[in-house]
Amino acid sequence: MRIRFKQIIISLFLVLGMSFYHSGAMAQEAHGADVIPLHAIVVGQDTVPVITLAIFDVVAKMPKALRKERERWSRLRNAVYVTYPYARSAARVLKDVNSRLASMNKKERKAFLATKEKELKAQFGDKLENLSVYQGKVLMKLINRETGQNCFEIIKELKGGFNARVWQTVAFFFGGNLKSDYDKQEDRDIEAIVQELEMYQQYRVYN
Repeated sequence: MRIRFKQIIISLFLVLGMSFYHSGAMAQEAHGADVIPLHAIVVGQDTVPVITLAIFDVVAKMPKALRKERERWSRLRNAVYVTYPYARSAARVLKDVNSRLASMNKKERKAFLATKEKELKAQFGDKLENLSVYQGKVLMKLINRETGQNCFEIIKELKGGFNARVWQTVAFFFGGNLKSDYDKQEDRDIEAIVQELEMYQQYRVYN
């Protein structure tokens, strides 16, 4: 890694320049308002002015591989922070819908699902449409994490196999997969970010 020696050289010249300037000034006889108090040290027969520079960081240029990894992590972290609340909402809605459907006949079930779908579109439609394809993929993983079912299974259960296959085809053309499952080992980066987010939420609750 290449150290920015230029910053060090510039700082060195500033120190030397200020030392020479103040040494010359002190060599002249001071009169009245020309007197400027300075910190100094005595070296042998000489009195040398001393100044303290502001602290600055000397950093190495980040390697390309590390920059790419940081970009990947930042992108994933942002996607989890954006989509995790939707996954939590999906889990609550699915639990509520399944409990209600259990006591309904086919006609009531169809009417209830149509009404519920309309409500959810009004509540989340615009927000979900603004998600990027990448964020959508992360959301599908998180929905599986929160519900125990992948998106294909949920659609098939609520809307039927034909609708599930249609939406799976649409997702495929956008590089997605409704059958995406969440694996804590494979998706350990997502899991780490979720744990971070949950700890942050708990901190806000107790503070």
